[in-house]
Amino acid sequence: MARKIRVWFPGAVYHITKRGNRRTSIFYDDWDRLTYLRMFKEVRSEFPCILHSYCLMFNHIHLQLETIDHHPKYIMQRLNSRYAIYFNQRHSLDGHLFQGRYGSKLILSEDYFLKVSKYIHLNPVEANIVSSPEKYKWSSCSAYFVPQDNPYIDKTRTLSYFPAPPEKHYQRFIEREQEENL
Repeated sequence: MARKIRVWFPGAVYHITKRGNRRTSIFYDDWDRLTYLRMFKEVRSEFPCILHSYCLMFNHIHLQLETIDHHPKYIMQRLNSRYAIYFNQRHSLDGHLFQGRYGSKLILSEDYFLKVSKYIHLNPVEANIVSSPEKYKWSSCSAYFVPQDNPYIDKTRTLSYFPAPPEKHYQRFIEREQEENL
């Protein structure tokens, strides 16, 4: 059976996920996660795109990615293949690091854009890793709660949906969902 063709157009925004093969770890330590983010920056210089949010869990990733001129398959293929080679070399492993194809859901509305951002940032809380999302070091959440720079993301679009001060309103938006889930 042929694979379903993924819809793409310049400016398309996606919720991209990628899981470790057999749900195993794709990050053993902080250095692995930092390397993944650094590789993302390098790939972005070759295939320009905008990262709105991310979360690097131990066995999977979430990216909220906006394309510019390239289909996300080129971005993800380059990023995941480079990272898998690095990971296998560093940890003296062989074989597949990732399970199958990356997942992608096209984001076509402002409402869904914000829901995806919230979902990504609450992922470590839902997994009972941290009590509040900004405490998770390998997520873009903390950069949204306070006016601080994160070299991997562009907060402009996300914060444009909130009145001044947008960081505080975004934080309330996330915390309201968190409280509803208790």
